Amino acid sequence: MAGAPSRCLFVTGPPVSLTSHTTFIPFPQWKPDGLGFLCLQGVGKTTLVMRVFEALRASHPNLTIRGFYTRTELSSPLEHRFVRESGERVGFEVVTLDGRSGPLASSKVSSPESVRWPTVGEYKVDVASLESLALPELQIQEETDLFIIDEVGKMELFSSAFFPAVMRVIESNIPVLATIPIPRNGRDIPGVARLRNHPGAAVFTLDTGNRDMMRETIYNHLSCLIPKR
Repeated sequence: MAGAPSRCLFVTGPPVSLTSHTTFIPFPQWKPDGLGFLCLQGVGKTTLVMRVFEALRASHPNLTIRGFYTRTELSSPLEHRFVRESGERVGFEVVTLDGRSGPLASSKVSSPESVRWPTVGEYKVDVASLESLALPELQIQEETDLFIIDEVGKMELFSSAFFPAVMRVIESNIPVLATIPIPRNGRDIPGVARLRNHPGAAVFTLDTGNRDMMRETIYNHLSCLIPKR
């Protein structure tokens, strides 16, 4: 099928509250041109992305994979952690796939410059830190075989440079595995809606009942897209 230059997959379901649970969503028909997915917070989308990443790296050791991830509670060295004090979540980090990390948002920061930072709930978003880590990872390079972007969400979109960089990746001919938040109370973030409705995207929804199947399906699909080396 002739199609969009991007190779992206995204998973979707009916709009629900982020605090509710969803029932299993039947698996959609494939779109052949890409990879990314959408799901509820707390059901493991970062964990799934990193397990796919680890599996691809093990089975295709010569792949060049670029990108970053955020927001997962697991303790594997490859997985992002909540920043906690005495068990209390106090912020988030952004982590590149080669292990560099920096703050994404914090509820404890009190520096003079942070007074002007945008906020999401109780968290102040460190846009400069995000950009210093994420933007270099989103540069289009000929040797890149796969981009991982976790995630394109409200915090990340406070950066005016972030979404244009994501769109350049999406419009390239390089496979993309990305996460986006599900619409909340039926309302979508405009940039996220643009990704979800991209003609080259296939959209999935992850829930607690389909995680294992989704991981295998996404791994198999990416294995068909990436170059054999």
